[in-house]
Amino acid sequence: MSRPFPPRSSSSSPFVRVNGKIRAPEVRVIGVDGKQLGVYSLRDAINLARSNTVDLVEIAPTANPPVCRLVDYGKFRYEQSKKEKEAKKHQHANKVKEIQLSPSIDPHDFGVKLGHAIDFLCDEIKVKVTLKFRGREMAHTDVGFQRVQKFVGDISPYGHPDAPAKLLGKSITVMLSPLPRNKRARNPRHQDNGEPRPAPHAIAPAPLAKHANSPPPSQLPNSQPPAFANNTFTELKTGVAES
Repeated sequence: MSRPFPPRSSSSSPFVRVNGKIRAPEVRVIGVDGKQLGVYSLRDAINLARSNTVDLVEIAPTANPPVCRLVDYGKFRYEQSKKEKEAKKHQHANKVKEIQLSPSIDPHDFGVKLGHAIDFLCDEIKVKVTLKFRGREMAHTDVGFQRVQKFVGDISPYGHPDAPAKLLGKSITVMLSPLPRNKRARNPRHQDNGEPRPAPHAIAPAPLAKHANSPPPSQLPNSQPPAFANNTFTELKTGVAES
């Protein structure tokens, strides 16, 4: 049994009918200036688009009659791509990243986790800070609250807590939301152009190549003599006869 052919267009963007590919006999036309021009037959609408040197683009195929717009198709695609990018940026606000702390966290580890949280907030991602107690640490919950408050205070230029920190079971949790772009500090780990700074690498100096005609180390200026050059024991003769 023969199988149906796959669709020609494999892109995820919705298919848009233009000009002669529109199938409806009548369409509702929106002019170049955005005003409604009324219902036209498909032929008259295409002629109207040609007279304005633009395309007839179907923007609401499910309407009755379908709604078409007089616009340059290239410009229409550009506007649609910009809207999709903006929509993807706002989708980051629904994501949540978790940062886990402990009452006895090392200062270096504290700074590393703080940097990760700053990166998330600068990417429009919420951060959930969780401090977990283990064993007898539950007897010192005040120390845990101090750690969480210090974390929230250090990250205040980039985000704010949605509610005060709460003790739930054996954990202290607080949710942080990013500040608006115009009120948020710039990520210190990014360059002026917004790109991440490259990590510094320690590059060891390459060893000097030994030249074939280079003098021995003893003839080099400011060279040190061998360790046993002036050793008096080298002048002593042993009782063993040389063969």
